[in-house]
Amino acid sequence: MSVEHASTRLIDGYARGDTDIAADEVWALEAHLEGCRVCRDRLSAAATVSAPAVAAMVDTVWSGLEPQLATAVPMPPRRRWSARLSAWLTPTMVPWLAMVMSVTLLALLLDVVGSGSGDVSLVLLLAPVLPVLGVAASWSRGLDPAYELTASVPRAGLPLVLRRTVSVLALVVPALFAGGWVTGVTAAQWLLPCLAFTSTALALGGVVGVTRAAVALIAVWAAVVVAPALATSRTPVALQTDGLPVWGLILTLGIGVVIARRGAYAVLGAHQ
Repeated sequence: MSVEHASTRLIDGYARGDTDIAADEVWALEAHLEGCRVCRDRLSAAATVSAPAVAAMVDTVWSGLEPQLATAVPMPPRRRWSARLSAWLTPTMVPWLAMVMSVTLLALLLDVVGSGSGDVSLVLLLAPVLPVLGVAASWSRGLDPAYELTASVPRAGLPLVLRRTVSVLALVVPALFAGGWVTGVTAAQWLLPCLAFTSTALALGGVVGVTRAAVALIAVWAAVVVAPALATSRTPVALQTDGLPVWGLILTLGIGVVIARRGAYAVLGAHQ
């Protein structure tokens, strides 16, 4: 099988530290270097010629580390399932997901025992924004002590954001399906708003940071929809079937913005 190697222009520019290389080209090159020894050797040779100071610094550091590495005790290999799980979830997500599930269970219990607010279901009111809490926790620099490393690895950016978002939805959405089934809330009422809110949080996250976008959306939803619904004990218009086309449009626009600004998630600002 033939392998398409990186161009000489890209490798030489990367070795020199050129700042005019497109972000997607840098990401593609770094991802390619992980599995291509030929291009790694080419990069090493280019760095020696184009950036001799950097090559000398690397040799100095390596000469000091090599004796220590020879005597270091290797860490035990991680289990395969643990390595795969770490690509989708982070330890900081666990308490947040537990909190989201607890809120879902509490809303369900209040609906079942009739302690909610009249004809409006608390599960229905909270369903659109609950996954957003998990998404914010999965991509927050304040909750992830290794956020700088996370943002700088070759496979960071949109693929990592989407993996973590899918992992949140995979845990929260089934719980909401169960809660809706128990309380008689149809999935059509909350599933599309849920996905639309999640895509909007990611779309705004490329501009102001995922966590900030999530907090802002939740605050707006609480003030504009949840509070009036609880005060009037009526299901808001936004969660009735007539509003589904609008949610579909919001979902489509959110996905479009995420795709168009996919390079924005590889910078540290997306972690704020």
